[in-house]
Amino acid sequence: MPASYRSPKTIVRKSSIEGKGLFAKQPIQKGEVVAIKGGHILDEETFRNVQGKIEESYIQIGDKFYIGAIKRSEVRRNKLFINHSCEPNLGIRGQITFAALRGIQAGEELTYDWAMENFGAWTMACHCGTKRCRQVITGRDWRDPKLQQRYRGYFSAYLQEKIGQGRG
Repeated sequence: MPASYRSPKTIVRKSSIEGKGLFAKQPIQKGEVVAIKGGHILDEETFRNVQGKIEESYIQIGDKFYIGAIKRSEVRRNKLFINHSCEPNLGIRGQITFAALRGIQAGEELTYDWAMENFGAWTMACHCGTKRCRQVITGRDWRDPKLQQRYRGYFSAYLQEKIGQGRG
């Protein structure tokens, strides 16, 4: 199983946002790569078979494709532990690389807005607690022109293509 990469400047620990989170244990510079998602490429059928049976450890990389673990025993090496925030300090470069949107101080939780990569008909209550908290996040948030402007250049390549084609 290809493992995900987490910078040696990071540590996984209890999060006030949700469960466990990824934290900076040293300062991280703007643009620095913090994590790279590894895993199996899951087609839609495989994804449906895995979803809900193991701890969530995947990200969407296409309309019908995901990358992540397919067995419970793979989750620990695969999961990035990057929680959602409506005021993130990480963005996505390409499909699977997470980089710092700004300088990050030691002790900060590392977060990204799931609108940057997640597409679909789902909703989730948000508990990020930031001033910009949307209260509810959805698989359609990437279509919001304000978010498109705020995160320009930091959406997954797959969603950036949809935005560029005016499908947002």
